[in-house]
Amino acid sequence: MRSSPFRVLRGARPGFPRRTVRATLVLAVTAGLATVVPAAATQAVASGSARATATSAATTDDAASGLAAKPYMGWSSWSMQSSQYPGLNPDGNYSYLTEANVLKQTDALAATLKPYGYNYVNIDAGWWMDKNWTSEFDQYGRQTPDPVRFPDGMKSVADHIHSKGLKAGIYLPVGLEKGAYGDGKVPVHDAPGCTTADVVYPDLRTTNGWDSAYKLDFDNPCAQKYIDSQAQMLADWGYDFLKLDGVGPGSSKSGDNYNNVPDVAAWHQAIAGTGRPIHLELSWSLDRGHAADWKKYSNGWRIDTDVECYCNTLVTWENSVNDRWNDAPAWSHVAGPGGWNDLDAIDVGNGTMDGLTNAERQSYMTLWAINKSPLFTGDDLTELDSYGLSLLTNQEVIAVDQSDSPVARPVTPMGDQQVWGTKNANGTYTVALFNLGGSPASVTADWASFGFTGAASVRDLWNHRNLGTYKNKITATLPAHGSRLFTVKSAGTTLATTRYEAESTDNTLAGNASVAACDACSGGKKVGNLYLDSKLQFNDITVKKDGIYTVTIAYVSGDPRSVTVYSNSGNGTSLKFPSTGDWSTVDTVSVPLALKAGSNTVTFDSGWDYSPDIDRIDVPKSA
Repeated sequence: MRSSPFRVLRGARPGFPRRTVRATLVLAVTAGLATVVPAAATQAVASGSARATATSAATTDDAASGLAAKPYMGWSSWSMQSSQYPGLNPDGNYSYLTEANVLKQTDALAATLKPYGYNYVNIDAGWWMDKNWTSEFDQYGRQTPDPVRFPDGMKSVADHIHSKGLKAGIYLPVGLEKGAYGDGKVPVHDAPGCTTADVVYPDLRTTNGWDSAYKLDFDNPCAQKYIDSQAQMLADWGYDFLKLDGVGPGSSKSGDNYNNVPDVAAWHQAIAGTGRPIHLELSWSLDRGHAADWKKYSNGWRIDTDVECYCNTLVTWENSVNDRWNDAPAWSHVAGPGGWNDLDAIDVGNGTMDGLTNAERQSYMTLWAINKSPLFTGDDLTELDSYGLSLLTNQEVIAVDQSDSPVARPVTPMGDQQVWGTKNANGTYTVALFNLGGSPASVTADWASFGFTGAASVRDLWNHRNLGTYKNKITATLPAHGSRLFTVKSAGTTLATTRYEAESTDNTLAGNASVAACDACSGGKKVGNLYLDSKLQFNDITVKKDGIYTVTIAYVSGDPRSVTVYSNSGNGTSLKFPSTGDWSTVDTVSVPLALKAGSNTVTFDSGWDYSPDIDRIDVPKSA
């Protein structure tokens, strides 16, 4: 059966309005200290869904079974489907998706990228729609392949993918698509007595990121039976991966109608019931407040909007590759074996088609790797240029993504020049330098930001070169939107610091600033309510000699927030701190402050905006 055609908007996913892309703040750095337009303040406190707790779900240890033990790697069709690049979609918008093109990319993946770990071929939206985007369903209300796009059917495509030693992925939107409802009398497969009227709410409330489906009512067992039937169909076809799209809270929607945690739990249960391991990936811009639910029931979750620009290239830097530097930090503590933060496709394989400079392509791949995002490209694998191929096949960079080390975080405040890093399982450090500004600039990583001082050996991962020994720091001049990626091995000593607690009675609090309990904070307390011209001043910060000290600030912030930091009577600089993910997690950033021999003050001034809560500062004993 066919649904009514969806209205197709320019730059839209077929049948679904284009995803909203947020404006990105432009940040600037002078002399290594960030100047930031303050972020709007929100009280981002979210709780897990009670409905999810009540939803029955099969519990499997996906990581132990090998499913999503590491971020997946592969290719996806959506970037080329969505682009207006000349020749990609000659028969109308999104017409690229055909069986012939999927098989062509499958063969190219097997020939070029499979040896480097890329092994998923993922078919995105539209496989069940004709060229006019009229959806097609079987007699049980399940999506069925369009015979023109996929004349041999989805099982045949999966079989071909498997014949190349690869894994097959497919796509579905969350909910019961409106066209599948029929008159409400469409039977559910292998569920006697259940019809489509039974699986949704009687008022036919809509759900998903485009309101293109009716919300499933899991108080009626027929809803689970419907999901079971979809999962079994995909398993019978031989698919190893499902992207479930339009999932909320997230996907630009909130509220009860868009709470799809029960749907995700139902899919988890249904997949377990098929007996076939199927990686479940959720999309898009998932709500960070439900991270525990996404981790419990799925293997990956998109943390942001589409990376594609829906223009005459696949992506652009501003729309929306560069958003990820702002948005990734909030999710850094969520990812791990069994489930990963998904930053979306890495379209770095062909500069002309991708619409990026070489520097931007390298920075794009670098950020994805240090965040342990799935590495899946949306490029035409038959048209990779030599530089793009070198990025996608750099085994040292891939190893960063696939390693068992923690996800990297910024160690400096957010701004045009940033340093990110993490300590690896073997005691080395992964260190990334980024210049997000529009002109060349120097970026410095201080070893003090990583907790040590003295000498360290440095290896350049992109260029496969040992750079030698650097004392206390490394500085690189980077092009606009450029990056470097290093492995750093300390030969120095642990940095000796003096700790000063924010809640100390020695400090001075002004305005609304107040002490609050904080289980995760050292000393069990923090200073918060830094807003509307409030201040926290640390007093009697004592050092032995004049100098520039790399001061580490421990803070809590459920969203990115700015604060002006200065020592003594300085004017200070407004610094934007990355989100720690929620209001119960502590993270750190380091800032250089000029201190004089003897006693000093260090002040955190909110100005007229909302600032992070402050746990403590750690001041090196020597400059």
